[in-house]
Amino acid sequence: MPLNAAALAALPAPERLALLLDFDGTLVEIAPRPEAVVVPAGLSALLARLAARLGGALAVVSGRPLGDLDRFLPGLPAALAGEHGGVFRMSPEAAPCRPDLPDPPAAWRAAAADLAARHPGVLYEPKARGFVLHYRAVPELAEPLRAALAALITPRCADFALLPSHMAWEVRPRGADKGSAVAKLLAAPAFRGRLPVFIGDDVTDADGMQAARAAGGAGLFVAETFGDPAGVRRWLADLAGT
Repeated sequence: MPLNAAALAALPAPERLALLLDFDGTLVEIAPRPEAVVVPAGLSALLARLAARLGGALAVVSGRPLGDLDRFLPGLPAALAGEHGGVFRMSPEAAPCRPDLPDPPAAWRAAAADLAARHPGVLYEPKARGFVLHYRAVPELAEPLRAALAALITPRCADFALLPSHMAWEVRPRGADKGSAVAKLLAAPAFRGRLPVFIGDDVTDADGMQAARAAGGAGLFVAETFGDPAGVRRWLADLAGT
């Protein structure tokens, strides 16, 4: 699929642009399991060149923990927002910071892990601020898993949300979303005064896109604008001047 030239032509010039990028499904192709993702050779170097071109106004905003992002994008000189805004690090040298949000009870984690153990093909993924049940291998379990997790969190539904992702259900605290992540990043010196462009592929990215648009920028879905992650990477390379 060719790039959507009209949408891209309307974006701010690089000297006015702040770029906020999802990871899975945006920078890299979706994998059957989170640890199986394949990072194309040179992606970290490309993003480093792009960060320099944008005066540091580049961030990766992902549902993954920071440790995953560091492993897949080693040494990236850019801001990272992990766990949908549950943790931030503004540069590789900075200490991570976490907003004051609740952590899920240990009993919830144990119950979710037990659900995965009782249903072959379901994967339990723990995170510092929440957890995920992946059902890509058993799509027929989507609704039973949703119902079980919804019942689990009902007593504290004012504090926690159950959200859909790529063939997965995620429990995380309210306030940890990509919209709040965008707002925090835009307050950082490198991003201040720039127009944000958020690029993502999933429903979990919609909050980030909405926040970017509200700040005068743009929110772009991968499928509609770039076709696939390879199209995103080609556009990023052009933007970086390589």
